[in-house]
Amino acid sequence: MSTDTDQQRTILVTSALPYANGSLHIGHMVEYIQTDIWVRFQRMQGHDCYYVCADDTHGTAIMLRAEAEGITPEQLIERIRGERLADFAGFNVEFDNYHSTHSDENRELATGMYLALKDAGKITTRTIEQFFDPEKGIFLADRFIKGECPKCHTKDQYGDACESCGTTYSPTELINPFSAISGATPVMKESEHYFFKLSECEDFLNQWMAGDLNQHGHESLPIESRNKLQEWFEAGLMDWDISRDAPYFGFEIPDAPGKYFYVWLDAPVGYMSSFKNLCDRTEGLNFDDFWAPDSKAELYHFIGKDILNFHALFWPATLHYAGYRTPDQICVHGFLTVNSEKMSKSRGTFITASSYLEHLNPEYLRYYFAAKLNDKIEDIDLNLEDYVARVNSNVVGKFVNIASRTAGFIAKRFDGKLAASMDDTGLALNNKIQAASDEIATLYNDRKFSEAVRAIMDLADEVNEYIAALEPWKMVKDEATLADAHLVCTSSLNAFRLLTVYLKPILPVMAEKIEGLFNIEPLQWSDSQILLTDQPMNKFKHLAQRIEMTQVDAMVDANKDSLVNKGETHSQVRHAEKQQHEHPAIAETISIDDFAKIDLRVAKIINAEHVEGADKLLQLTLDIGKEQRNVFAGIKSAYAPEDLIGKHTVMVANLAPRKMRFGVSEGMVLAAGPGGKDLFILEPHEGAKPGMKIK
Repeated sequence: MSTDTDQQRTILVTSALPYANGSLHIGHMVEYIQTDIWVRFQRMQGHDCYYVCADDTHGTAIMLRAEAEGITPEQLIERIRGERLADFAGFNVEFDNYHSTHSDENRELATGMYLALKDAGKITTRTIEQFFDPEKGIFLADRFIKGECPKCHTKDQYGDACESCGTTYSPTELINPFSAISGATPVMKESEHYFFKLSECEDFLNQWMAGDLNQHGHESLPIESRNKLQEWFEAGLMDWDISRDAPYFGFEIPDAPGKYFYVWLDAPVGYMSSFKNLCDRTEGLNFDDFWAPDSKAELYHFIGKDILNFHALFWPATLHYAGYRTPDQICVHGFLTVNSEKMSKSRGTFITASSYLEHLNPEYLRYYFAAKLNDKIEDIDLNLEDYVARVNSNVVGKFVNIASRTAGFIAKRFDGKLAASMDDTGLALNNKIQAASDEIATLYNDRKFSEAVRAIMDLADEVNEYIAALEPWKMVKDEATLADAHLVCTSSLNAFRLLTVYLKPILPVMAEKIEGLFNIEPLQWSDSQILLTDQPMNKFKHLAQRIEMTQVDAMVDANKDSLVNKGETHSQVRHAEKQQHEHPAIAETISIDDFAKIDLRVAKIINAEHVEGADKLLQLTLDIGKEQRNVFAGIKSAYAPEDLIGKHTVMVANLAPRKMRFGVSEGMVLAAGPGGKDLFILEPHEGAKPGMKIK
């Protein structure tokens, strides 16, 4: 991401398009608040920065929910749109345009992209077999099929992955599958599908991710994100199914009656169509200036880590081969937990955006998220007690406190006007705050919001120490020190105004009130180099109120079971909660017979080596007594090959061999930990011999 904050920039920014089948919750708001803060900062820098988004409106889920409510999909998405706009406005998220993927612009652009890909030889067709619901007359996506997990035998699992043991699989592997829509037993049925040839895009994607094609001189995808995508490359990129069969709510594919674009084909095109809609309504704003291959504008997508593969693989590839420019950078964030746990409707921590707005100040959540966010793909936690303490301490007790302790005296004792000068100590303090401008600007630009907030609050501490040491409330009582008190108040309020410049991207409404207090035009970043003297001020009005824990408790109580009470289905709750990652829960109880099916053996690592072309894998040769096994293990981030040779570990010996890009893996070694450097292979006690069965 460019860090030159002096050069004039032209920037287009997007946030992920929220799916139009349910209410926004505070987990969603992490992304929109993060993006809005970054956009507001860029605008304060004087850059031309446009922020667009849209509702993601197509797909089977939308169609089925509308059917369940007895309304049309169009009526459903229009109602959801109204709710979304109210929520975004409530949190002061300011789009230049908020559109819909169910629009004429999106149909035109998605169709044009498809035809361009077809002309480029990147579209193919093939016949596939897929589960079909005979009662509903509909092909079933993986998430609409349920059954018994083929590995751990937990019942009522979805068709793509088991929530109990974490295994991913094909829906055809489910035991006793049934339709999650009707309950009917699905049947296999053939259908012709359209595919985008992602398998032919590996060289281009590697170049794009490394930033080799980026004219602005930075990586399009940070190394942390690239590492997360390596398994796609290691397994070999597969062609991407971009079609769905009728009935389906979406856009019909040209010259293919009854075939529709898969929602993920036209959803990201919504970024383009929303901007095109804005261009059509804005004089002097040209679509091609931002989306043509030779565009000099910058393009940034802010997304959550759960949709990284769509935005970093399919999206840039389809853009490139359809004749458009690619994003400059994909900015990826983690998920939100509440009190260190996934959001829960039973605990009242699955908090809707609208419910938060009914109970608490939205700028306080903006501040708290900013104080936690950085440029890494890390989950952040909303600890409700810490939230109350931090807002009360920092926003109210440090920042607003500066004005609360000094601004009233300007009206009462100094005719509503700042002094014509400052004392030396106050001037030095203000100069120090001004000198921090470039550092704080760089932190904002690099999305290191938590570091920016920390730096700002450190400066606020110094201002409060200055005020506390001089005690202007005592000085104004003595005519001999009254003039000095005027200087102290003037220095303190100048410092307060400078800190307001730095906090304005986070606290825009409070900043607007402060601009009114000082009788000044809207603050820009360059105003951090200006000091005010002999300046008329309006009478100070209360700026912030402390949060009481009772307000938070009331919000939590209001959200217990709120999603179900508001008519949203349990499957929608599951979909949203599934995105809040956590440590896996203890799996469903199994019998001793189930456990006996797993053959665990002590294995000695007799050789370990790097796998050429693989960032995560090590190739292990394991001695399990009577034979040796070749196993590819994703532990390279935690272990050097030479450190493993000679160690004993534990492997699953009766796991079906898996053909990988680099060879066949004949088992699995066991390890614990979340990943990265925090991986720990299991080691038996001394005396255990290769081949011993673990029971």
